[in-house]
Amino acid sequence: MGIFDWKHWVVILIVVVLVFGTKRLKTLGSDVGEAVKGFRKAMNTEEDEKPQQPNPPLNQPTTIDAQAHKVEEPARKD
Repeated sequence: MGIFDWKHWVVILIVVVLVFGTKRLKTLGSDVGEAVKGFRKAMNTEEDEKPQQPNPPLNQPTTIDAQAHKVEEPARKD
């Protein structure tokens, strides 16, 4: 039973149709479908535009170029 009972879903569907109307629900469904299609298209084109960079071999050493600087702190007066 509970909320997954088919009778509850029928009542909820009837209330939603009465509140919003079938025309508004139809346009809402098509808008959601277009948004999902646009999202999928954007995800596919984004993956195609990425340049393929070769990964460096794992057994090759790499060098990090950096320089350390000593920071002087002012003397504390206790």
